[in-house]
Amino acid sequence: MKVLIAGAGIGGLTSALCLLQRGFEVQIFERAPSLGEVGAGIQLPPNAMKVFEKLGISEALKKAAFAPNALEARLGEDGRKVFSVPIEARRWGGPYLTIHRADYIEVLKSQVLKQSPKSLKFNTNVVSYNSSSAGIAFQTSSGEMVSGDVLIGADGIKSAIRGQMLGAGKPRFTGNVAWRAVVPASALNAAPRHTSCAWFGRGKHAVTYPLRGGELVNFVGVVERDEPLNEGWRERGKLSVLQADFAQWDSYLAEVINAISPDDLFRWGLYDRAPLERWTDGHTALLGDAAHPMLPFMAQGAAMAVEDAWVLADELSNSDDIGAALSHYENRRKPRASMAQAASRANMKTFHQRSTLGQIMTYGPMWLAGSYAPSIIRRRLDKYYAYDVTGIQS
Repeated sequence: MKVLIAGAGIGGLTSALCLLQRGFEVQIFERAPSLGEVGAGIQLPPNAMKVFEKLGISEALKKAAFAPNALEARLGEDGRKVFSVPIEARRWGGPYLTIHRADYIEVLKSQVLKQSPKSLKFNTNVVSYNSSSAGIAFQTSSGEMVSGDVLIGADGIKSAIRGQMLGAGKPRFTGNVAWRAVVPASALNAAPRHTSCAWFGRGKHAVTYPLRGGELVNFVGVVERDEPLNEGWRERGKLSVLQADFAQWDSYLAEVINAISPDDLFRWGLYDRAPLERWTDGHTALLGDAAHPMLPFMAQGAAMAVEDAWVLADELSNSDDIGAALSHYENRRKPRASMAQAASRANMKTFHQRSTLGQIMTYGPMWLAGSYAPSIIRRRLDKYYAYDVTGIQS
Protein backbone atom coordinates (compact mmCIF):
# COMPACT_ATOMS: atom_id res chain seq x y z
CA MET A 1 0.00 0.00 0.00
CA LYS A 2 1.31 3.44 -0.94
CA VAL A 3 0.47 6.21 1.53
CA LEU A 4 0.83 9.84 0.47
CA ILE A 5 1.37 12.39 3.25
CA ALA A 6 0.80 16.11 2.77
CA GLY A 7 2.97 17.99 5.25
CA ALA A 8 6.35 17.25 6.82
CA GLY A 9 5.64 18.63 10.27
CA ILE A 10 5.63 16.60 13.47
CA GLY A 11 2.39 14.80 12.58
CA GLY A 12 3.37 14.04 8.98
CA LEU A 13 6.86 12.77 9.82
CA THR A 14 5.62 10.68 12.77
CA SER A 15 2.94 9.18 10.50
CA ALA A 16 5.65 8.21 8.04
CA LEU A 17 7.67 6.51 10.77
CA CYS A 18 4.65 4.60 12.10
CA LEU A 19 3.75 3.44 8.59
CA LEU A 20 7.33 2.52 7.63
CA GLN A 21 7.58 0.39 10.77
CA ARG A 22 4.59 -1.58 9.52
CA GLY A 23 5.98 -2.05 6.02
CA PHE A 24 4.04 0.60 4.09
CA GLU A 25 5.48 2.63 1.25
CA VAL A 26 5.29 6.36 2.06
CA GLN A 27 5.81 9.59 0.15
CA ILE A 28 5.81 12.93 1.99
CA PHE A 29 5.09 16.21 0.20
CA GLU A 30 6.14 19.44 1.89
CA ARG A 31 5.29 22.92 0.57
CA ALA A 32 8.42 24.54 2.06
CA PRO A 33 11.82 24.38 0.31
CA SER A 34 13.42 22.82 3.41
CA LEU A 35 12.85 21.98 7.06
CA GLY A 36 14.96 24.61 8.78
CA GLU A 37 15.11 26.51 12.06
CA VAL A 38 11.39 26.99 12.33
CA GLY A 39 9.45 27.92 15.43
CA ALA A 40 10.83 27.88 18.94
CA GLY A 41 10.41 25.50 21.86
CA ILE A 42 7.79 22.82 22.24
CA GLN A 43 6.90 20.51 25.10
CA LEU A 44 7.18 16.77 24.49
CA PRO A 45 5.00 15.04 27.10
CA PRO A 46 5.06 11.39 28.21
CA ASN A 47 2.05 10.32 26.11
CA ALA A 48 3.95 11.27 22.94
CA MET A 49 7.22 9.76 24.16
CA LYS A 50 5.55 6.35 24.46
CA VAL A 51 5.00 6.36 20.70
CA PHE A 52 8.63 7.30 20.06
CA GLU A 53 9.77 4.55 22.43
CA LYS A 54 7.92 2.03 20.24
CA LEU A 55 9.46 3.60 17.14
CA GLY A 56 12.94 3.26 18.63
CA ILE A 57 13.83 6.96 18.56
CA SER A 58 13.22 8.06 22.16
CA GLU A 59 16.95 8.16 22.96
CA ALA A 60 17.66 10.41 19.98
CA LEU A 61 14.97 12.81 21.16
CA LYS A 62 16.29 12.78 24.73
CA LYS A 63 19.74 13.76 23.50
CA ALA A 64 18.32 16.74 21.64
CA ALA A 65 16.00 17.84 24.45
CA PHE A 66 15.98 18.99 28.07
CA ALA A 67 14.29 17.16 30.95
CA PRO A 68 12.71 19.67 33.37
CA ASN A 69 12.58 18.57 36.99
CA ALA A 70 9.12 20.03 37.71
CA LEU A 71 5.98 21.55 36.26
CA GLU A 72 5.34 24.92 37.89
CA ALA A 73 2.79 27.70 37.97
CA ARG A 74 3.59 31.14 39.36
CA LEU A 75 1.95 34.54 39.53
CA GLY A 76 3.52 36.65 36.84
CA GLU A 77 3.55 39.97 38.66
CA ASP A 78 5.59 38.89 41.68
CA GLY A 79 6.72 35.31 40.94
CA ARG A 80 4.85 33.76 43.88
CA LYS A 81 4.54 30.01 43.46
CA VAL A 82 1.08 28.60 42.85
CA PHE A 83 2.33 25.01 42.65
CA SER A 84 5.39 22.99 41.71
CA VAL A 85 4.95 19.31 40.90
CA PRO A 86 8.08 17.17 40.44
CA ILE A 87 7.98 15.24 37.19
CA GLU A 88 7.66 11.51 37.79
CA ALA A 89 8.49 9.56 34.65
CA ARG A 90 7.63 6.30 36.40
CA ARG A 91 4.09 7.46 37.19
CA TRP A 92 3.42 8.59 33.62
CA GLY A 93 5.35 5.85 31.87
CA GLY A 94 7.79 8.14 30.09
CA PRO A 95 9.84 11.33 30.42
CA TYR A 96 8.59 14.89 30.07
CA LEU A 97 10.91 16.82 27.75
CA THR A 98 11.22 20.30 26.30
CA ILE A 99 12.80 20.56 22.86
CA HIS A 100 13.43 23.09 20.12
CA ARG A 101 10.96 22.46 17.32
CA ALA A 102 13.80 22.45 14.76
CA ASP A 103 15.62 19.74 16.73
CA TYR A 104 12.40 17.73 17.05
CA ILE A 105 11.81 17.94 13.29
CA GLU A 106 15.43 17.07 12.54
CA VAL A 107 15.32 13.86 14.60
CA LEU A 108 12.09 12.76 12.90
CA LYS A 109 13.29 13.72 9.42
CA SER A 110 16.64 11.93 9.78
CA GLN A 111 14.89 8.76 10.93
CA VAL A 112 12.45 8.87 8.00
CA LEU A 113 15.23 9.38 5.46
CA LYS A 114 17.32 6.66 7.08
CA GLN A 115 14.51 4.18 6.45
CA SER A 116 13.26 5.63 3.16
CA PRO A 117 15.86 7.94 1.59
CA LYS A 118 13.72 9.18 -1.31
CA SER A 119 10.42 9.59 0.53
CA LEU A 120 10.51 13.36 1.19
CA LYS A 121 9.77 15.88 -1.56
CA PHE A 122 10.00 19.65 -0.98
CA ASN A 123 8.44 22.60 -2.80
CA THR A 124 5.30 20.55 -3.41
CA ASN A 125 2.00 22.00 -2.31
CA VAL A 126 -1.07 19.75 -2.46
CA VAL A 127 -3.93 21.90 -3.75
CA SER A 128 -6.71 19.38 -4.52
CA TYR A 129 -7.44 15.67 -4.37
CA ASN A 130 -9.76 13.04 -5.78
CA SER A 131 -10.63 10.13 -3.52
CA SER A 132 -12.39 7.03 -4.82
CA SER A 133 -12.73 3.33 -4.06
CA ALA A 134 -9.82 2.71 -6.41
CA GLY A 135 -7.40 4.97 -4.50
CA ILE A 136 -6.36 8.55 -4.29
CA ALA A 137 -4.93 11.15 -6.65
CA PHE A 138 -3.97 14.73 -5.97
CA GLN A 139 -2.75 17.73 -7.88
CA THR A 140 0.15 19.92 -6.80
CA SER A 141 0.51 23.66 -7.30
CA SER A 142 2.83 22.94 -10.25
CA GLY A 143 0.12 20.88 -11.98
CA GLU A 144 1.72 17.48 -11.24
CA MET A 145 -0.68 14.58 -10.61
CA VAL A 146 0.29 12.04 -7.93
CA SER A 147 -1.57 8.82 -7.18
CA GLY A 148 -1.54 6.29 -4.37
CA ASP A 149 -3.78 4.29 -2.07
CA VAL A 150 -4.23 6.68 0.87
CA LEU A 151 -3.79 10.42 1.41
CA ILE A 152 -3.05 11.81 4.88
CA GLY A 153 -3.70 15.52 5.27
CA ALA A 154 -1.10 16.58 7.83
CA ASP A 155 -0.86 20.00 6.23
CA GLY A 156 -1.49 22.06 9.31
CA ILE A 157 -3.90 24.60 10.67
CA LYS A 158 -4.65 26.07 7.22
CA SER A 159 -5.01 22.67 5.59
CA ALA A 160 -5.90 22.75 1.89
CA ILE A 161 -7.12 19.16 2.17
CA ARG A 162 -9.49 20.07 5.00
CA GLY A 163 -10.65 23.04 2.94
CA GLN A 164 -11.68 20.78 0.08
CA MET A 165 -13.19 18.16 2.38
CA LEU A 166 -15.22 20.46 4.62
CA GLY A 167 -15.00 24.00 3.29
CA ALA A 168 -12.88 26.92 4.42
CA GLY A 169 -14.58 27.28 7.80
CA LYS A 170 -14.65 30.43 9.91
CA PRO A 171 -11.92 30.52 12.54
CA ARG A 172 -12.72 32.88 15.44
CA PHE A 173 -10.13 35.28 16.77
CA THR A 174 -9.84 34.56 20.49
CA GLY A 175 -8.71 38.04 21.43
CA ASN A 176 -5.26 36.68 22.23
CA VAL A 177 -1.90 37.33 20.58
CA ALA A 178 1.11 35.09 21.24
CA TRP A 179 4.75 36.17 21.38
CA ARG A 180 7.63 33.71 20.97
CA ALA A 181 11.39 33.92 21.26
CA VAL A 182 14.43 31.96 22.39
CA VAL A 183 17.33 33.47 24.33
CA PRO A 184 20.75 32.12 25.36
CA ALA A 185 20.79 31.11 29.01
CA SER A 186 24.25 32.70 29.25
CA ALA A 187 22.63 36.12 28.70
CA LEU A 188 20.76 35.86 32.01
CA ASN A 189 22.16 36.81 35.41
CA ALA A 190 19.48 34.84 37.20
CA ALA A 191 20.14 31.28 38.30
CA PRO A 192 19.01 28.68 35.73
CA ARG A 193 15.43 27.48 36.18
CA HIS A 194 15.13 23.81 35.35
CA THR A 195 11.34 23.77 35.32
CA SER A 196 8.57 24.17 32.79
CA CYS A 197 6.81 27.19 34.26
CA ALA A 198 3.52 28.93 33.45
CA TRP A 199 3.23 32.50 34.73
CA PHE A 200 -0.38 33.59 35.32
CA GLY A 201 -1.51 37.20 35.12
CA ARG A 202 -4.27 39.71 34.51
CA GLY A 203 -5.31 39.27 30.89
CA LYS A 204 -2.04 37.59 29.95
CA HIS A 205 0.33 34.75 30.77
CA ALA A 206 3.81 33.53 29.89
CA VAL A 207 5.59 30.18 29.69
CA THR A 208 9.33 29.58 30.13
CA TYR A 209 11.45 26.45 29.98
CA PRO A 210 15.01 25.38 29.01
CA LEU A 211 16.04 23.92 25.65
CA ARG A 212 19.13 22.19 24.20
CA GLY A 213 20.53 20.88 27.44
CA GLY A 214 19.85 24.16 29.20
CA GLU A 215 21.77 26.32 26.71
CA LEU A 216 18.61 28.18 25.67
CA VAL A 217 15.49 29.50 27.38
CA ASN A 218 12.20 29.41 25.52
CA PHE A 219 9.70 32.21 26.05
CA VAL A 220 6.04 32.34 25.02
CA GLY A 221 3.82 35.21 26.09
CA VAL A 222 0.09 35.44 25.40
CA VAL A 223 -1.65 38.81 25.73
CA GLU A 224 -5.30 39.74 25.25
CA ARG A 225 -5.85 42.14 22.35
CA ASP A 226 -8.94 43.62 20.68
CA GLU A 227 -7.32 43.96 17.28
CA PRO A 228 -6.97 40.68 15.31
CA LEU A 229 -3.54 39.59 14.11
CA ASN A 230 -2.56 37.14 11.38
CA GLU A 231 -2.47 33.47 12.33
CA GLY A 232 0.97 32.68 10.88
CA TRP A 233 4.09 32.26 13.01
CA ARG A 234 6.41 34.47 11.00
CA GLU A 235 5.20 38.00 11.70
CA ARG A 236 7.88 39.95 13.50
CA GLY A 237 7.06 41.91 16.63
CA LYS A 238 8.62 44.93 18.32
CA LEU A 239 10.57 44.29 21.50
CA SER A 240 9.36 47.57 23.01
CA VAL A 241 5.74 46.40 22.67
CA LEU A 242 6.53 43.07 24.34
CA GLN A 243 8.37 44.86 27.15
CA ALA A 244 5.34 47.09 27.69
CA ASP A 245 3.02 44.05 27.69
CA PHE A 246 4.93 42.46 30.57
CA ALA A 247 6.11 45.57 32.41
CA GLN A 248 6.10 45.27 36.21
CA TRP A 249 6.25 41.48 36.03
CA ASP A 250 8.68 39.20 37.85
CA SER A 251 12.37 40.07 37.48
CA TYR A 252 13.23 36.69 35.92
CA LEU A 253 10.75 37.29 33.10
CA ALA A 254 12.08 40.81 32.66
CA GLU A 255 15.60 39.39 32.23
CA VAL A 256 14.42 36.87 29.66
CA ILE A 257 12.48 39.49 27.69
CA ASN A 258 15.30 42.03 27.78
CA ALA A 259 17.72 39.38 26.44
CA ILE A 260 15.61 38.76 23.31
CA SER A 261 17.17 39.82 20.04
CA PRO A 262 14.71 42.02 18.09
CA ASP A 263 15.47 39.91 14.99
CA ASP A 264 14.32 36.74 16.76
CA LEU A 265 10.98 37.97 18.11
CA PHE A 266 7.74 36.84 16.47
CA ARG A 267 4.05 37.01 17.25
CA TRP A 268 0.79 35.60 15.89
CA GLY A 269 -2.93 35.71 16.49
CA LEU A 270 -4.65 32.79 18.22
CA TYR A 271 -7.79 31.55 16.48
CA ASP A 272 -10.28 28.96 17.68
CA ARG A 273 -12.17 26.44 15.56
CA ALA A 274 -15.06 24.17 16.46
CA PRO A 275 -14.44 20.40 16.30
CA LEU A 276 -14.86 19.11 12.74
CA GLU A 277 -17.90 17.07 11.78
CA ARG A 278 -15.62 14.46 10.17
CA TRP A 279 -11.96 13.78 9.47
CA THR A 280 -12.19 11.41 6.52
CA ASP A 281 -13.35 11.27 2.91
CA GLY A 282 -13.01 7.88 1.24
CA HIS A 283 -9.28 7.14 1.14
CA THR A 284 -8.34 10.53 2.61
CA ALA A 285 -7.88 11.35 6.30
CA LEU A 286 -6.92 14.46 8.25
CA LEU A 287 -4.38 14.34 11.07
CA GLY A 288 -2.98 16.69 13.72
CA ASP A 289 -3.75 20.40 13.36
CA ALA A 290 -5.59 19.76 10.10
CA ALA A 291 -8.06 17.55 12.01
CA HIS A 292 -8.20 19.20 15.44
CA PRO A 293 -6.53 22.63 15.54
CA MET A 294 -5.85 23.40 19.17
CA LEU A 295 -5.09 26.47 21.23
CA PRO A 296 -1.66 26.24 22.89
CA PHE A 297 -2.83 26.16 26.51
CA MET A 298 -2.38 22.45 27.23
CA ALA A 299 0.93 21.74 25.40
CA GLN A 300 -0.85 18.80 23.77
CA GLY A 301 -1.32 19.88 20.15
CA ALA A 302 1.74 18.10 18.73
CA ALA A 303 1.30 15.19 21.14
CA MET A 304 -2.22 14.60 19.81
CA ALA A 305 -0.78 14.49 16.27
CA VAL A 306 1.76 11.88 17.41
CA GLU A 307 -1.03 9.77 18.90
CA ASP A 308 -3.06 10.20 15.69
CA ALA A 309 -0.13 8.89 13.66
CA TRP A 310 0.14 5.71 15.71
CA VAL A 311 -3.60 4.95 15.55
CA LEU A 312 -3.85 5.67 11.82
CA ALA A 313 -0.99 3.31 11.02
CA ASP A 314 -2.47 0.71 13.37
CA GLU A 315 -5.87 0.82 11.67
CA LEU A 316 -4.43 0.67 8.14
CA SER A 317 -2.27 -2.32 9.05
CA ASN A 318 -5.20 -4.24 10.53
CA SER A 319 -7.73 -3.92 7.70
CA ASP A 320 -7.89 -4.51 3.95
CA ASP A 321 -10.76 -2.02 3.73
CA ILE A 322 -9.08 1.39 3.62
CA GLY A 323 -12.28 3.40 4.01
CA ALA A 324 -13.30 1.37 7.06
CA ALA A 325 -9.82 1.66 8.55
CA LEU A 326 -9.87 5.44 8.25
CA SER A 327 -13.35 5.60 9.78
CA HIS A 328 -12.14 3.50 12.72
CA TYR A 329 -9.18 5.84 13.11
CA GLU A 330 -11.51 8.83 13.33
CA ASN A 331 -13.78 7.08 15.84
CA ARG A 332 -10.82 6.15 18.06
CA ARG A 333 -9.20 9.57 18.01
CA LYS A 334 -12.00 12.11 17.89
CA PRO A 335 -13.19 11.91 21.53
CA ARG A 336 -9.69 12.30 22.97
CA ALA A 337 -8.67 15.11 20.62
CA SER A 338 -11.94 16.93 21.31
CA MET A 339 -11.30 16.59 25.05
CA ALA A 340 -7.86 18.20 24.65
CA GLN A 341 -9.33 20.97 22.50
CA ALA A 342 -11.93 21.78 25.17
CA ALA A 343 -9.34 21.73 27.97
CA SER A 344 -7.07 24.08 26.01
CA ARG A 345 -9.95 26.46 25.45
CA ALA A 346 -10.84 26.41 29.16
CA ASN A 347 -7.25 27.10 30.22
CA MET A 348 -7.29 30.33 28.24
CA LYS A 349 -9.62 31.75 30.91
CA THR A 350 -7.88 30.05 33.82
CA PHE A 351 -4.50 31.58 33.00
CA HIS A 352 -5.83 35.16 32.58
CA GLN A 353 -7.84 35.94 35.71
CA ARG A 354 -8.15 39.73 35.80
CA SER A 355 -9.71 40.41 39.20
CA THR A 356 -8.18 39.80 42.60
CA LEU A 357 -11.24 37.77 43.58
CA GLY A 358 -10.96 35.68 40.42
CA GLN A 359 -7.29 34.98 41.12
CA ILE A 360 -8.04 33.94 44.72
CA MET A 361 -10.92 31.70 43.66
CA THR A 362 -8.91 30.10 40.82
CA TYR A 363 -5.33 29.96 42.05
CA GLY A 364 -6.07 29.51 45.76
CA PRO A 365 -7.28 25.90 45.37
CA MET A 366 -4.28 25.21 43.08
CA TRP A 367 -1.92 26.52 45.80
CA LEU A 368 -3.62 24.38 48.45
CA ALA A 369 -3.40 21.29 46.26
CA GLY A 370 0.24 21.96 45.35
CA SER A 371 1.20 22.58 48.98
CA TYR A 372 -0.74 19.85 50.75
CA ALA A 373 -2.08 17.38 48.17
CA PRO A 374 0.06 17.41 45.00
CA SER A 375 -1.45 14.07 44.03
CA ILE A 376 -4.60 16.01 43.08
CA ILE A 377 -2.68 17.95 40.44
CA ARG A 378 -0.96 14.80 39.21
CA ARG A 379 -4.30 13.04 38.83
CA ARG A 380 -5.56 15.91 36.66
CA LEU A 381 -2.53 15.42 34.41
CA ASP A 382 -2.80 11.62 34.35
CA LYS A 383 -5.56 11.59 31.72
CA TYR A 384 -3.07 13.10 29.27
CA TYR A 385 0.39 12.01 30.38
CA ALA A 386 -0.35 8.47 31.60
CA TYR A 387 -2.29 7.61 28.46
CA ASP A 388 -0.56 5.00 26.28
CA VAL A 389 -1.99 4.95 22.78
CA THR A 390 0.40 2.14 21.80
CA GLY A 391 -1.21 -0.23 24.30
CA ILE A 392 -4.81 0.33 23.18
CA GLN A 393 -6.16 -2.18 20.69
CA SER A 394 -8.44 -1.22 17.82
